[in-house]
Amino acid sequence: MHQPAPPFGADDLAGALAAPATPHLTDTLPRVPRPPRREHHPTRRRLPELPPAHTALICVALPGLVISTDQGQLTGRGLEGFYRAGRRLLSRCQVRVAGQEPLAVQARMPAADRARFVGTLRVGADGRGPDPDVVVERTRRADGTERITLHSAAARPLRLPLEVALGSDLAALGAIASGRAGPEQPAGVHDGGLRWSNAEGSATVTAQPPPSEALAAAGLLRWEVDLPPGGSASVELRVRPDGAAPLRPAGRAATNPLAPACATGDDPRVPALMRRSVEDLRALLLRDAAHPADLHLAAGAPWRCGLAPAEALAAARMALPLGTSLAAGTLRTLARTQLTGPGPKSGMVPGPRRDAGPHLPPACTGTQATLLFPALLAEARRWGLPERVTEELLPAAERCLTWLRNTVGDGTYLPDPQPGGAVRCETQAHAHRAALLGADLLDAYGRPGGTGLRQWARALRGAFADDFWIDHPRGARPAAARAPDGRPVPHLGAPVAHLLDTGLLGGGTLAPGLLDAVRTERLARLLGSPDLDSGWGLRGLGEREPGHNPFGHRTGAVRVHETAVAVAGLATAGYEKEAASLLRGVLAAAEAFGHRLPEMFGGERRTDDGAPLPHPAACRPAATAAASGVLLLTTLVGIRPDAPARTVTLRPVRGAPLGEIVLTGLRVAGAPFAVRVGRLGLAVVEEAAEGLQLGV
Repeated sequence: MHQPAPPFGADDLAGALAAPATPHLTDTLPRVPRPPRREHHPTRRRLPELPPAHTALICVALPGLVISTDQGQLTGRGLEGFYRAGRRLLSRCQVRVAGQEPLAVQARMPAADRARFVGTLRVGADGRGPDPDVVVERTRRADGTERITLHSAAARPLRLPLEVALGSDLAALGAIASGRAGPEQPAGVHDGGLRWSNAEGSATVTAQPPPSEALAAAGLLRWEVDLPPGGSASVELRVRPDGAAPLRPAGRAATNPLAPACATGDDPRVPALMRRSVEDLRALLLRDAAHPADLHLAAGAPWRCGLAPAEALAAARMALPLGTSLAAGTLRTLARTQLTGPGPKSGMVPGPRRDAGPHLPPACTGTQATLLFPALLAEARRWGLPERVTEELLPAAERCLTWLRNTVGDGTYLPDPQPGGAVRCETQAHAHRAALLGADLLDAYGRPGGTGLRQWARALRGAFADDFWIDHPRGARPAAARAPDGRPVPHLGAPVAHLLDTGLLGGGTLAPGLLDAVRTERLARLLGSPDLDSGWGLRGLGEREPGHNPFGHRTGAVRVHETAVAVAGLATAGYEKEAASLLRGVLAAAEAFGHRLPEMFGGERRTDDGAPLPHPAACRPAATAAASGVLLLTTLVGIRPDAPARTVTLRPVRGAPLGEIVLTGLRVAGAPFAVRVGRLGLAVVEEAAEGLQLGV
């Protein structure tokens, strides 16, 4: 089951873009056939290029967003500008002091929602020497504010004209991405600032202190700034839609569902990765408009600032160590979208289709979301989701499980929902986990159906070994899928890592997987091989596979989520060498990206003097990538809670690949939780809920 992608507002961008020109964005819409070329046209019209995002500084506090270059000036080119709910309120904001543009010397993001730009000027009367005597500092925030501060190092008082040139096209981000932004709108003077308006909306910029002049025709605000020797002066701009209240990002609210987790340890990259991961998750939080108490994660910025069901569920699952409130809000939001009534789709959580590369047709993310729903609910209960919330959501989880059994019917496998659909390897892994965790959940509440789900899962394990484990010239491997006629699709890629993700049951035990011990060992060797492990993380498609492209988002790029799943699965299965190699690789990549991991990056082989290659269309921040940082670090500790039984079991990685690590500010059983793992791989709980016992 899939749903059409909505137009980009606070939702997904891809509905506004043509699939053939932007294959990354087919994550969100079916392929659209290209109209035939007219014979009298000498060349086919080229669709506009997607503006690159990999060099941008993207500040996020949804529904606010501001995108800048490292020069600091907003010029209106590309994606630059202040946005709210997917509309660009301000496209141009250019500063001149004494008729000069500051020379940009530094641009950095001290937090997920703000950027700081520093420029210098020489304005002294004598003009001698190379040293600047005025520093221009600009602090730009995703909530729609910018503070411009002039610092003087001159020995005499200065009186400097400050000019800010502003412009707005009021364009939707989807239109900007597809080259249809249109011209700037004419400005009008409003309340000491400027205002723009068209049929799509309006925006106002106000300033404190008010400017001495506001020129609508030129889109210009002017001040005369007096600076004593060594003194400073500031102007603050506020950008917002007409009549809108100041932005109150969900991630900054007192009801923010994510615990303030911190990490320390021998490896200096550990605290930075945890800090940035939590910041990015908070920045991507959105409220359900009709039910503002329920929060969920947007998929990523700048392209996917809305709800993508499968990604939201996957990220909430990886973020369970930060508390269960995010899982509850995500599950409640998606339960309201669940299909009900008669018909084969009843019980599904709708989701858009996603490109799967050249060897398979687009996948239905609705299938993945429907299978993730009961798994997340079951595991959230183990982490401490209140019983009343679990009981409230249980009927929706039951409908997901009923859909699973009805769709499989008398067969063994869960196919793609379209008639004659392929049977994907990773879908069987998701379905198997959903069946076992769902059965555990049903039993806990005395609901029927658990026995049937376990019986089907047992049959699936037996058949999978025969039908999906294939011989290959480079050795035995799992097939990526089975075609409708039963032929295996042999291509090897990162999605096979999902075979190791089995899910948490009671007492700290894990659900059985689809692979036996021998096949698990073989898969571990494959995941650790240079064909899949780029040195920065797992490639989406093996380097030696037909169709490999190091920048293909399903055909060779490193996808952080799948790498984190592999690290966790390998560590749990005891293959710590392979897990540690992937972990060190993705940590090195995180460091190169300023610890803000993109959803994907180039799968080029790592060299001693190399760096990971950014993907120009990747979301950064992205919910699954940020949550992957949490999963990677908590994997080292191996936390397996069972809140209903009031126990927590620790299974740290024995080799302590990053040395000592201390995690504080986590949440288990509704209370703060802290744990230390020493250099010998021994774990000690330093803070926990009262009465929580350490399991064996």
